Amino acid sequence: MDAESQDRFREFVESRSAALLRTAVLLCGGDRHAAEDQLQTALVKVAGRWSRVEDPEAYVRQVLYRQQISWWRLKWPRREVAVAEPPERADDGGESAAELRVVMRGALARLTPRQRSVLVLRYYEDLPEADVARILGCSVGTVRSTAHRSLARLRSLAPELAALGPAVAEAPPPRDISPVEVRP
Repeated sequence: MDAESQDRFREFVESRSAALLRTAVLLCGGDRHAAEDQLQTALVKVAGRWSRVEDPEAYVRQVLYRQQISWWRLKWPRREVAVAEPPERADDGGESAAELRVVMRGALARLTPRQRSVLVLRYYEDLPEADVARILGCSVGTVRSTAHRSLARLRSLAPELAALGPAVAEAPPPRDISPVEVRP
């Protein structure tokens, strides 16, 4: 790699590594150390192909997802996430943001690798279903059904997350709309 390419690669890593690390943490089920290792490995792979890569961020993300799938297949035992102190409760008696993050991380960690990948790509990365299907090497229908089942499982694993959005039961009843006569 020539000096100019090294500078561009260094700039890319400095500007995008925080966002890429957040994605890797989600893919690893909240294990920051595993995510750092995964990102470093992905960046090493990208560095070797830097001159031939057109969209480096997309390439790094694809390497992250595929690498994570390979690591899941190794069937490593899940490790417990240790924290120094439990998060404190909010004054209003509700769940604090830190508690909700812990709950979400735990619920994501209990999903299957494919379910977690679909949810992270579809809702965290906000990618269209077609892009998620292309990245994961499956059909759009598989992405849709997996997302549907994954969200249902996530809701059953962490019912306390329902407080983040309005419940369906609490939605106002539909208004009675009488038909209107339309004349030509």
